[in-house]
Amino acid sequence: MSDQGRHAPFRYDYVGSFLRPQELKKAREQYASHAITYEQLKEVEDACIIDLVQKQKNAGFHVITDGEFRRSWWHMDFFWGLNGIEKRSTAKGLQFHGEMTKAETAVITGKISGENHPFIEHYRFVKALEDEHTVAKQTIPSPAQLLTQLRLPEYREQNRSVYPDDEELKNDIVQAYHQVIHDLYDAGCRTIQFDDCTWTLYADRGFWPRFGITEESLKIIAEEEIDLNNRAIEGNPEDLVINTHVCRGNFHSTYANEGAYDPIAPYLFARENVNALYLEYDDARSGGFGPLDYVTPGKKVVLGLITTKHPELEDKNLIKRRIHEAALHVPLENLCLSPQCGFASTEEGNKLTEEEQWAKLALVREIAEEVWKDAGEF
Repeated sequence: MSDQGRHAPFRYDYVGSFLRPQELKKAREQYASHAITYEQLKEVEDACIIDLVQKQKNAGFHVITDGEFRRSWWHMDFFWGLNGIEKRSTAKGLQFHGEMTKAETAVITGKISGENHPFIEHYRFVKALEDEHTVAKQTIPSPAQLLTQLRLPEYREQNRSVYPDDEELKNDIVQAYHQVIHDLYDAGCRTIQFDDCTWTLYADRGFWPRFGITEESLKIIAEEEIDLNNRAIEGNPEDLVINTHVCRGNFHSTYANEGAYDPIAPYLFARENVNALYLEYDDARSGGFGPLDYVTPGKKVVLGLITTKHPELEDKNLIKRRIHEAALHVPLENLCLSPQCGFASTEEGNKLTEEEQWAKLALVREIAEEVWKDAGEF
């Protein structure tokens, strides 16, 4: 087990999703067309997850996940698993840079609650695969991500028909998350990761017109989302660690937005009560390390300096230099290294092979071992 105990983040880490094997993609297509039963699909999912976890262990990583193999999206499947929220087809998907996603969304059909969420059983399966060297973490979208999804202009009226009062909606979201977190804890989970793209939407001024955002309203929105996420974290057991991951979109090797962290750092970095921040820093769209000055003392930062969007391996010495540049803002002992996002935030996956995926992770481990060993801290 790593020097940092049985909680993520570890010196070398990853966000959570992995490329889907071809047999899993085929089984999901067969299930969608009613060619196989759910039980048959689950058999394939189980086998693929067992194989993935063994590969994670063989690669020397201390955290294990199911690769999000039972999901089609990084966030929608969680939303659809909540009571009072349903899957709906839409006229068009979400626009990424040069590509569009599947046309699916989540809408409110009743009061939201978190009982009997399917992710609990998903976690138990991975938990059973832990050993003395590994710990299973659960990735879920943040409460703020859900609130933002439900406030999309095209679904606002539908959702307001159930929740005309925003405070009631936010209260029910918090209670639903408390329920899911409580159930995950009872299933043995001690590390949860909130995945959250809302903050980088607000950092990208190109999105402001769609949401009617101005300099002044950004302050109100940021305060609201910090409060919502912190309320979901508040009151959890002391031995439960909640981290968060922030990126600018990750679909089929494309991105959704761009912009440095500067506008959101005073809120997200300084005031969200998470243990660690997994931050995208793999290209110029992320800006510089200056906003890390806002990170609360003692909070860990996982630098996403290795990209999952293309197969070419980064220059090891360049990544080392960037880590030490970041250490001018956050102490080196509080830094870790990972890819900037998952390898398959949606089931389509990014444009690289499984072999290239594992080469990326081998590079993450190699660099981390050299950096923190050189510092006498690994």
